[in-house]
Amino acid sequence: MRGESKPLQQSTGTTDKREAKQVHDRLAAARWEQERLGVKPRRAWEEAVVRWLLETKHKATHDDDKAKLRWLDPYLGGKHLDEIDRTLIDRIKFDREKISSPGTTNRYLALIRSILKRACDEWEWIDRVPKFKLFKEAEGRVRSLTLHEFDRLRLELPEHLADMAVFSVMTGLRSANVKGLEWRYVDLERKHAWIPGSKHKNGKPHSVPLNEMALAVVRKQLGKHPTRVFTYRGEPVGQCNTKAWYAALERAGIEDFRWHDLRHTFATWHRQAGTPTHELQRLGGWQTGIMVERYAHVAPDALQGAASRLDAFSGYAVATDKEKRPSSE
Repeated sequence: MRGESKPLQQSTGTTDKREAKQVHDRLAAARWEQERLGVKPRRAWEEAVVRWLLETKHKATHDDDKAKLRWLDPYLGGKHLDEIDRTLIDRIKFDREKISSPGTTNRYLALIRSILKRACDEWEWIDRVPKFKLFKEAEGRVRSLTLHEFDRLRLELPEHLADMAVFSVMTGLRSANVKGLEWRYVDLERKHAWIPGSKHKNGKPHSVPLNEMALAVVRKQLGKHPTRVFTYRGEPVGQCNTKAWYAALERAGIEDFRWHDLRHTFATWHRQAGTPTHELQRLGGWQTGIMVERYAHVAPDALQGAASRLDAFSGYAVATDKEKRPSSE
């Protein structure tokens, strides 16, 4: 008959007729609830993960998401989405915080929240997302090197890492974009490189003007590989934070410094050179000017000129102790 449900065709997982009948009855009841009462079918966490990865495969952080989801699997694998509550998420939160920083832990929690929100708002698999708080994070880290410190480090690094470090400081590119830079995205004649939106963190294409130091580094790589700019022993560089990197830091006497801090060094040097916020934002590919304002404090002299513009209004004299108003008596 029209509108009639199709017969159930699904393995019950048992050869016992009585158990099979019970499974059949449960499935039939669930179908009736879905069709007549509008009850949503229960969805597993794994189903949400598969769909999330398919829909977000264009993200620059796709591989990082997969790594996070592998770590989360012992907690969430085998769970239905409606079983993921604040108690379970808090357990994940405090277990992860034991082995990583609050900021890193927040990235895991944010991934869970994003998947659950999409399952609720877009896929309509669940009716609500459990509320939970992230850790409060300290202000963004700003660690940079002086020109003298960077020169010490450069001289201690293996040649391929030294070239990449110089290029990073000259362009402000993140390590993934330096490692993955391809010749097809470099124009030496126009002194220009670019990062396509699919490979950039904020998802938008990023234009990279190349100064003379950056150009010198790139020209040095010509002929080493048909597609990639930076290589080691004829193969594309896979990792920057190697034992060689940390050994060079130790020999150079530099502590508490990560590869990503080369990007902070780039921004700090630009600020000290007087590069304004809107230009630095475009050079570094930051999505908002707020991110760039973290570096304002490193160059207070750059603001001194702006403050001094009001010196022209000399008609207003500030009273000093010797220039007090005469008494009204």
